[in-house]
Formats: sequence, C-alpha cells, structure tokens
Amino acid sequence: FWMWMSAVLGIATKFFTCSLGVMYRGLDSAGNLQGGPMYVIREALPRTFYPLAVLFSLAGLIGTLPMFQANQLTALIGQTVFAGAPPVWAGLATGLVLAVLVATVIFGGLPRVAMVAVRSLPTMVVVYTTMTLYVVITHITEVPALLWLIVSEAFNPTAVGGGFVGIMLIGVSRGVFSNEAGVGTEVMAHGAAKTNEPIREGVVATLGPIFDTLLVCTCTALVILLAGEWQNPGNLSGITLTANAVQNEMGTIGLVALGFVALVLSTTTMFTGWYFGAKCFGFLAGAEWQPYFRWFFIAAVVFGASVSVDVVFNLISGSYGLMALPTMVSTIILAPKVMAAARDYFARLEP
Repeated sequence: FWMWMSAVLGIATKFFTCSLGVMYRGLDSAGNLQGGPMYVIREALPRTFYPLAVLFSLAGLIGTLPMFQANQLTALIGQTVFAGAPPVWAGLATGLVLAVLVATVIFGGLPRVAMVAVRSLPTMVVVYTTMTLYVVITHITEVPALLWLIVSEAFNPTAVGGGFVGIMLIGVSRGVFSNEAGVGTEVMAHGAAKTNEPIREGVVATLGPIFDTLLVCTCTALVILLAGEWQNPGNLSGITLTANAVQNEMGTIGLVALGFVALVLSTTTMFTGWYFGAKCFGFLAGAEWQPYFRWFFIAAVVFGASVSVDVVFNLISGSYGLMALPTMVSTIILAPKVMAAARDYFARLEP
C-alpha cells in the first residue's frame, strides 16, 4: 500500500525533477552537455548551493553501484544453479562471472550500454509482466480479497499501535527503490534525452512509477500473496520470495523463466548504473577521469554478490537518502520555473 502511495507521489516528483533536468543542463569539463541534479544546482541556483551538488555526486558514487542487483541475482542463482553449495563460494563465483559480463559491456562505453538496454529491457519487462498477470488472472476471484488485505494490513491496529511508522517507511523506501523518483538518477537519465521540450520529457518520465511500481510491483505482490509465501518467514529474502511463489504457481518452467528475466533486468540495470556513477565521478574529478570509475564499479559487483542483502540495502538506501536531499531541495526552489514552462507548453498544444 505504501509503495502505491510513494508511486503516486513519485509521478508528480518525476515530472518536476526530470523537467528541470532538461531545462538546466550544463557542460562538463570536456565541454559535453550533461544533465543531472548536480548540473541543475550549478546552473540554476546561487553559488551558495554548490555544496549540494557535491553532496549529490559523492552519494551517487555509492548509490549507483550495482550491489543490490548482483546480490539478488546471486540469491536466485544460488537457489537453482548452486543449490547446496556454501553461500560464500556461490556468491563469489556468481559475482566474478557477473563482473566479467558487466566489464565487457561498460568498457564499450555509452553506445553499447544504450544498445543493450534498448534491445533487452522492454522485452523482459513484457515477459515478466505476462508471467505475473497469468498467475493473477488464473486466480482472479481471490484478487479483491488480497487487495483489501494489502490496504487493511497497512492500517491494522498492530501496525498503527506498534510499527505503523516503520511499516510506512519500509513501504515508501521500497517504492523509491523501485522507481527512484526524487533520488536524482532519473534526472541524469532524462537529462541526456535529445529534446528541447523539458515539459514533454517530464510527462514521459511520469510513466516510470506507473509501470514499474503500480503495475509490475503490484503483480509481484499479488503472486507472492496468492502463493502464500508471505506466511512462511523462512523464505522472506528478497527475490527468493518471488522465486518460490512463481515456482509454486508455474512449476520449474516459471522458475527458469524468472531466472532468465532476472538475469537480463539485473545486468541491464547494472549497465545504466555505471553511466550514472560515471557522471557523478566526472562532475567531481573531471570528465577525463570517468573511465577509472569502471574499476570501482566492477569491484562493487563482486562485493554485492558476496554480502548479505541487509548490508547492501542499507548502503544503497542510505546513499539514496543523501542523493534525494539535494535533488528535492533544488526541485522545491525551482518548482515555479517548471510550472511557468508547463503553462507555456500546454498553451502551445491548444488548437
């Protein structure tokens, strides 16, 4: 439920942040046009706000690392390929293989990253959504009760009396983890768009929370609830929870399909994470130093695959919080600029 609420708020947040990312682009040390919260702050706000740009870039060096994706993919592979093997060795082996795969792509630069993402990501999202919708549709009579369960559990007496705030924060943080609204990575992505219409780009950006949180995450939640895996505390461990649910509902075929989808989605997200991290590093050290960030990024793949999900989540979510602070401060200050541009843009659309 709180993920839904964060997605609704994220729709508005992404509109403003991504519009600003196009409105206030700046040149890096190599003379290339760049977008991102650090450039918005540098180009649109007084010099006294510059430390916020530095804070965002420093936090972005950690927040954009692929540790979570490597960790979750390792957990899924460990459940299938390395079943019964010591977790440390399984994680290390998976991490090394992933590191080689990621290195192969990111050393090809942005064109190769973009090519891989464009060709694979939409297809995998469609495949995963189709899988989860199949499970939901085959149990459609149970869905209304489960939707009510989601809402009621968010406000039940136990949650309200003891852990209401904690549950809300967990839900919101998972939502932000999903759609990254307000974090600032979305600003770097949309700031690189080849467009001179910032408001149109902001409108396009609002589709992110709608699809990845309201649609995909809701389907995932329903599959887990339908399979009853949420009632087994021993299985509450990231993607393995979804894997168990899919296997219960679709058998081995579903588990294999999920593994393939997770592999493609995780690695694609890693590739784009390198692009974001390199931009943060380039802002701090200079564009000519960006290639050296690759080694740090690749090492993070192995680290993320070898440690617990709690360690990874705490590192990334903490960095996200530090990244969100400069992003949202600049967005709130510059919101009137976006509103003025929006009025002009929509007025030009009127016949």
